[in-house]
Amino acid sequence: MELSLLIIFWYGILHAFGPDHLTAIADFSIGKNRRKTLLITTLFAVGHGLSLFVFAKVLESMAISADVLAYGDVISATVIIGMGVYLLFLVATNRIQLRKHIHENKEHIHIWFGKAHDHETDTVAETSSLGLGLLMGAGGVRGMLITLGAVQGGMVDFTMVAAFTLGVMLIFGAFGMVMLYINENFLGNLTNVRRAFGTAGVISLVVGTNILIG
Repeated sequence: MELSLLIIFWYGILHAFGPDHLTAIADFSIGKNRRKTLLITTLFAVGHGLSLFVFAKVLESMAISADVLAYGDVISATVIIGMGVYLLFLVATNRIQLRKHIHENKEHIHIWFGKAHDHETDTVAETSSLGLGLLMGAGGVRGMLITLGAVQGGMVDFTMVAAFTLGVMLIFGAFGMVMLYINENFLGNLTNVRRAFGTAGVISLVVGTNILIG
């Protein structure tokens, strides 16, 4: 059983390196502070693991063709493309804002969307990251079932999904730290912030389109 969990953990690590996942993490983490970046990446990983667990349990007892499972990739690609379009819309309509202030002798940077500063947008981003992880889990269920079939006859239990989620969380957390470094060192002015969001939007479109035509 320990070897099975190790294989699933390793698969979670490899799965997390998918360009669609890292693109989604980047889209939600741009401009966020340390706590919010870690929270967003953790929620995405948890949502992803839960979604895969639910899909895998359903598919254990159902005869579904590979063509139907492939629709999971379509869902992931559609979500990524939608995010890319949204980010480019924000940039094109000047809806990305930045404000600096000094608090306790430390400079703080606030980035928000729209014309007025609204802290509710932070909560929306955190909640959306969990929902996005749930949605994109559909794109990974086919590979996970193949791996499970190799290690334990395709049977799924919560311990195996937990091992998978920990592997995913490890990579997402590390990539979140990369995003945090970018936020703290390169996004100190509005021009760079808009360039970063524009770049993320273009990458999202490219990644999502490549999944659809791949």
